Amino acid sequence: MSLPLDDTGFDHTVLSEFRGRLVDGETAHVLLDRLVDRLRDRGLLRARARQRTDSTHVLAAVRALSRLELVRETMRHALDTLAELAAEWLHPRAQSAWVARYHGRSDEFRLPAGQETRRTLAEAIGADGSELLAAVYAPDAPSWLRHIPAVQILRRVWLQNYVTRSDELRWRTDEDGIPKTARFVSSPVDADVRLGRKRATAWVGYKGHSTETCDDDTPNVITHVATTPACIADGAVTPWIHRDLDAQNLLPQIHLVDTGYLDSELLVVSRRDYAVELLGPTRRGRRWRERAAKGFGVDQFAIDWERRLATCPEGHHSVEWRPRVDARGNAGVYVRFSLADCRACPSRAACVDSSATYPRRSIAIRPRLEYEALQERRAFEESSDYAVEFTRRAGIESTISQGVRRCGLRRSRYVGLPKTHLGHVATAAALNFVRMAEWLAEIPRAPTRRSRFTVLMAPS
Repeated sequence: MSLPLDDTGFDHTVLSEFRGRLVDGETAHVLLDRLVDRLRDRGLLRARARQRTDSTHVLAAVRALSRLELVRETMRHALDTLAELAAEWLHPRAQSAWVARYHGRSDEFRLPAGQETRRTLAEAIGADGSELLAAVYAPDAPSWLRHIPAVQILRRVWLQNYVTRSDELRWRTDEDGIPKTARFVSSPVDADVRLGRKRATAWVGYKGHSTETCDDDTPNVITHVATTPACIADGAVTPWIHRDLDAQNLLPQIHLVDTGYLDSELLVVSRRDYAVELLGPTRRGRRWRERAAKGFGVDQFAIDWERRLATCPEGHHSVEWRPRVDARGNAGVYVRFSLADCRACPSRAACVDSSATYPRRSIAIRPRLEYEALQERRAFEESSDYAVEFTRRAGIESTISQGVRRCGLRRSRYVGLPKTHLGHVATAAALNFVRMAEWLAEIPRAPTRRSRFTVLMAPS
């Protein structure tokens, strides 16, 4: 901090104030950007170098709550906040029964047993919250009460967990429609956290995305950090990473990623807009043919884009070619074959689902540029060159491990997405300092760890 050796020091709140200024000014990225610029000036980092990206789960600094715990904690949080900021207004409007219902924090073992009993409690809490909101939004209430964050969260949580039917407030069920994870508030304390799932792991919090260089003749430098709610797909972050690296003139020529960070559209957009080659395993089909690894997949159909015609492996031509937009908003082409051709086809069992209402083959393909990019990439994945190149991506796992072990990357120290992101940026800058020290001291990089059994059985 450029202080003299005999300086008496400063109060710890100075660091907290510094953190607040970075968050309020949305300048957290400066901690990493200044360091990256200095490394580039010294020739330790260059544009168009290989880079790799991966993400890890980050637990929020709040508890994971069930829906019943959530509504009770939200009501309790609102009452505590109003008691601090508007005690004279709240006191005559609060009910004495609320003291017993909201005096302590919610725990699963303290909640009543039985589905009907819990539903009764949920509807009682809903009535209490609705009464409090009605008082806050009453014409004679101070207008500033409505802008208190705890009150705004109370309103959002009530809209998401309760529904009014015939002028009666009811606990919302699946039939009534519960908001999707991307919109569902999971905590009254931190409105940014979301529920995330990745294979067998489920958590409430965020995702941390790290991008680093991975060439042999330069140190591995973390160039970009992104923090998202846990429910955001990795592929949504790919354009964000490229945009930020382009602004710093640090775009890679080859970007090594996992399956979640690429799809056919991203392959095309990355090449067209940034001249970046996304390299990683493409996602395979999810239909029964791909899952069973038998039958005719979409890749085995010949596509004639000029004639708007598809030909199946048995030589039959399609009878319908129709552009469409799927349920996820992705543009594509819907192709169908003749019912007569499919009924008489000797390969029908390997092509048509016998349980289908109309037993004839249909396929859905992406627009031409995306389809051709995907086919090209899948063909390249079968080559030895791809296997050699993609082995570099595994090194990003050690970066995540280093962040977890040294800096506690998987647990947020703060409440809210902006402060959590600031922690991730500071972690990346710290790891870069460690790596620069090791590089200048000529400490060799640690090799990829392999089990003793793997080493024993490896070909000589």
